[in-house]
Amino acid sequence: MLKLGVNIDHVATLREARYRGKERGEPDPIEAALICEAAGAHGITAHLREDRRHIQDRDVFKLREVIKTRLNFEMANAPKIVDIALKLKPDIVCIVPEKRQEVTTEGGLDARGHVESLKESTARLKDAGIEVSLFIGPDLAQVEAAAKIGAQFIELHTGEFAEHFHRKKERADELERLIRAAETAYQLGVRVNAGHGLNYQNVAALFHVPHLVELNIGHSIVSRSITVGLATAVKEMLHAMQGYP
Repeated sequence: MLKLGVNIDHVATLREARYRGKERGEPDPIEAALICEAAGAHGITAHLREDRRHIQDRDVFKLREVIKTRLNFEMANAPKIVDIALKLKPDIVCIVPEKRQEVTTEGGLDARGHVESLKESTARLKDAGIEVSLFIGPDLAQVEAAAKIGAQFIELHTGEFAEHFHRKKERADELERLIRAAETAYQLGVRVNAGHGLNYQNVAALFHVPHLVELNIGHSIVSRSITVGLATAVKEMLHAMQGYP
């Protein structure tokens, strides 16, 4: 069964809009994570950015205490953040690129261009019993680099697929890139997740992509929760994903 990891970053974004620098505030991303779990989510994703624009250190350590499913810790390949991950001990980390000027993570990691530094961090994390995923675009050279680095997972960046979803030819082209990347990863012994820009309208088209283990979805679910509530938003996404083979 295709699994759903719910990214709660934008719950924290809303909190930080009013309560930045304070020890507490609303909405509470921890409460949101527990609601998502109760609604059937298979895991919780949180990105502790270097600039701490949404999720804070206290959030991830509280999540580690309370969630009962799977904690996916998104992070930059930065020494201080790696040290936090080693202390936190999430179930899995997903190493992503970060740019201070971006609103959210845009584009995939250049694994091919940073093999040695990523290999070092991956080895440290794996030695601590933490699974490692690399957030990369559907580029075969990047997939091969991820295998060389030793990552157990890749998370395919679906942003271009989502951006071009309403244009038939471009959507088909992006799906083909995702399919080839997933097949290559599978042949190399690397498991495949996907995420970025996925929503209730486009997620079913990903059923053409083989070997998917988990989709990580945040913004669409948090947005939908404003009108129907978070538990219902999660259940609706799970229903939209039911057709995956």
